Amino acid sequence: MPSLVDAIDALLPQTQCTQCGYDGCRPYAQAIADGRADINRCPPGGPQTIAKLARLLNRPELPLDPECGSYRPFRVALIDEEHCIGCTLCIQACPVDAILGANQCMHTIIEADCTGCELCVAPCPVDCITMVPTEREWTREAADLARAHYHNRNDRLHARHAESASPAARTLANKPTLAAPADPSAKQDRIAQALARARARRP
Repeated sequence: MPSLVDAIDALLPQTQCTQCGYDGCRPYAQAIADGRADINRCPPGGPQTIAKLARLLNRPELPLDPECGSYRPFRVALIDEEHCIGCTLCIQACPVDAILGANQCMHTIIEADCTGCELCVAPCPVDCITMVPTEREWTREAADLARAHYHNRNDRLHARHAESASPAARTLANKPTLAAPADPSAKQDRIAQALARARARRP
């Protein structure tokens, strides 16, 4: 029989954006069930999710906590592929494997799998990722699929780095394996050169 945490988690949008202050939707659901978090900390879910949580838990509805962000229509990430330097930082940040690419190769977003979490935007060193409106609605079916992608990714990363389940360890495990340069400064030089080329291409 589903637990209270399962019931709460089923109402959350599964974007895994962490705007609620927790490491994903399931930890936030656990915090709500434990009485450690209010029901109004999910910007992607917005007022509708707050209302559903209020009914489930027999709690009063609350306005969205502005400290967590604001509710917006669903958007997806878009990579300006001309300026992408192939650093893989966005791939490491994406919680649902919605970005394709490899080290020093152009990356691209799998729009159908993107949850709009925005976690890929900040790590990009050349600011080539933006969030754009989409005609796609974020549905319960999309949330269920996103949850499955999130769990599949975590299972893969845990298998590669089983000694720790921390977010930092998962990020480390998701980094591509690279040959160490003979000169320790060579990697930094390559990055600096890639950044310079990307900036020079910009109008």
